[in-house]
Amino acid sequence: MMRERYLLAADRIKQIEDDNQVKAPYSSYFKCVALFLVSIFEVFDNIEEQGLSAISKDTLMEWNEKLYDDILIASYSTSYANPEFAVKELGDIFGGLLSFVYTEMRTIISAAYESDLFEMVIRAELFLEIYNAFYYEFEELDKAPTFERVREIIYWFVSDYSEEEMQKRIAQKVDPSNDFAKKIILEADLFEETYLYRFGEYIADNQIQTSKYLASMPEETIKLMADTYTEGYRIGFVKGNKDLSKKKVANIVFPIGFERVVKHAISNFEQMGLDVTLMRTSQSVFHKRGTAIAGYYTTNPNRQFSFDHREDEALFLDKKLVNRKLETFRQAYESLKDLAKVHAGPAWIEVFGEIPFLPLLKKEAFVLNEEQQKLSTHYYNQMSQILNEYINGEERSFTIIAFPIPEIGEEYAHIMSETIALNTLPYEAYEAIQQTMIDALDQAECVRVVGSGENKTQLTVSLHPLNDSKKETIFENCVADVNIPVGEIFTSPVLKGTNGVLHVTKVFLHEFEFRDFMLTFEDGMITSYSCSNFDNEEENIKYIKDNVLFHHESLPMGEFAIGTNTTAYVMGKKYNIENKLPILIAEKTGPHFAVGDTCYSHSEDVAVFNADGKEIVARDNEKSIQRKEHPEKAYYGCHTDITIPYDELFELTGIKKSGELIPIIKNGRFVLEGTTKLNEPFKQY
Repeated sequence: MMRERYLLAADRIKQIEDDNQVKAPYSSYFKCVALFLVSIFEVFDNIEEQGLSAISKDTLMEWNEKLYDDILIASYSTSYANPEFAVKELGDIFGGLLSFVYTEMRTIISAAYESDLFEMVIRAELFLEIYNAFYYEFEELDKAPTFERVREIIYWFVSDYSEEEMQKRIAQKVDPSNDFAKKIILEADLFEETYLYRFGEYIADNQIQTSKYLASMPEETIKLMADTYTEGYRIGFVKGNKDLSKKKVANIVFPIGFERVVKHAISNFEQMGLDVTLMRTSQSVFHKRGTAIAGYYTTNPNRQFSFDHREDEALFLDKKLVNRKLETFRQAYESLKDLAKVHAGPAWIEVFGEIPFLPLLKKEAFVLNEEQQKLSTHYYNQMSQILNEYINGEERSFTIIAFPIPEIGEEYAHIMSETIALNTLPYEAYEAIQQTMIDALDQAECVRVVGSGENKTQLTVSLHPLNDSKKETIFENCVADVNIPVGEIFTSPVLKGTNGVLHVTKVFLHEFEFRDFMLTFEDGMITSYSCSNFDNEEENIKYIKDNVLFHHESLPMGEFAIGTNTTAYVMGKKYNIENKLPILIAEKTGPHFAVGDTCYSHSEDVAVFNADGKEIVARDNEKSIQRKEHPEKAYYGCHTDITIPYDELFELTGIKKSGELIPIIKNGRFVLEGTTKLNEPFKQY
């Protein structure tokens, strides 16, 4: 039945090029998108006939260029995927809507490579239904249909297929039988770049050069990279006091180009008794959340394109649809509950080195209105609650590791070598130094943080009280486990008494640049925020609310940490790549503060201990403690780390109840007795 629907839809779309019923300016749009879809059908038919592994490298490269050319920066100004151009050509009424439709059509590129008829058919039929609305309206009344008529077509498309889409997406996460990417990694020749083009993602120079560079590396180095990554995952369960033997599946998230490392990781996980899932990052409106990555991924062909369409759901989001999606989310997990129960959590490989991105705010792009922002916040909050019911936070863990990509510059090989060394630093020395810091801060009632130079930070962080200092501690001694590399201590601050201003002159959060970024806290909650990215203050406020607060009116300070990896800091300075380091590394290069949930989100009741045997008791704050009676008030579904680099720090000082000071950092250098060895890497810079 699905194949019949495909053949009918494909045949009708091929005829659109010769149709003349729909008048300008819409005729050009429909013919353009129809030609794009026909090119997708040709890819699908070739793969069906020959098999993906039989397609030549030249053909795969040709497809890669043809399918993505329209959204590359060089072509984007005249692409219907660009809402600015679409509105200019098609008018204010339909420009944005039809730009969204084309963007959703582009998501079937990957479906063609995976021979997924369902994904192709439902979008081809959506396109035809919208086309027919124009066709028959022009035939009968010689004019375009109403906006509401076309919007309703899209609305019911999203609503009607929510169940199937949610079921498939969650299955990709928890069910190892969804093995499209795994087969490529295990069966292809990873020393020959043809395999890169089989994923159906945009392949750029970063992926090609990364794959080539890894192919040139000794097997023992590749194994070291994989072992560090998977061992961090295993240690995360040990330190989190969680039983890995209960689990059967880990979800690998990785950048295309790192397949040699992933292949070793798959083997390592198998030795732990874990199969793996590898799902792609979906760009479909059914699954994406802004511009976030949620699966294997590649260099974004155009980050402005992704940014322009980050809130396309504003076209149709309402309370009824949110309830429908939550219902299907729960149904999907219920049907897959046995697989979800043995899901161990994600293992991430991140990359860094891309040229920093400062987006343009376009008035033509869809944005959520105030009511929709509240609905979106409610939706993701409820999703996190449902997820935790089926993949229990008290039993799952994760790990993250990062490596550079060639775009970082001519020193790529040296930076890669130093990053590998950074990721494999012996943790014992750090653990001992960090324990000295923890022992000192366990005597403090609060911590004072003050910026230097242009940094305007003036902040007091309130610490959790201890009932028994011989058995309890405030900070977790974080070595190289879930967050690689080594180098931080962290805690969940007490919100009451946490007051002041957090400021950084420049920071990169979720791949976006923020200039002169400032948050003001009162009793641990954000009360105001600003940056200087745009001339218009309203645009600055919206930029932060969308990309840091994620539409919440406020967020608590969920984490206070002190990064101790001065080696990472010096590496950033040495190669002038501080603004390209991922937060995973950047957070280890100074004190950092996370807004949103705590680090113990959904696992607060699991007892966690440092190596000295003391239990970390600061796992809750005044918001998360509401989880038992009012879970909807306890969690925010986000956690964003903001780091003050050492060179912007005047002091970080613990303050005892008596008022006695415990200096930890002064003028960007560690001064607490027993920690000054951390200053040695500074001498290299």
